[in-house]
Amino acid sequence: MTGDIVNLRQFRKQQARTEKDKAAEQNRISFGRTKAEKQLTKTLNDKARKALDQGRLETTQDEAGDER
Repeated sequence: MTGDIVNLRQFRKQQARTEKDKAAEQNRISFGRTKAEKQLTKTLNDKARKALDQGRLETTQDEAGDER
């Protein structure tokens, strides 16, 4: 019954590194976006907002008061 001798200090450090790497990978997925991706999202949002505003009907103050 010979087993592998394991240094617990090194094992704990390796385990902590592995957990830290997993957390870092998750953060890269969640928060990591390139500048180009951010710019594309901003451009698409601005374009959609502009298209929405172009279709909006505006009423003047006089018209709003006459609609009773």
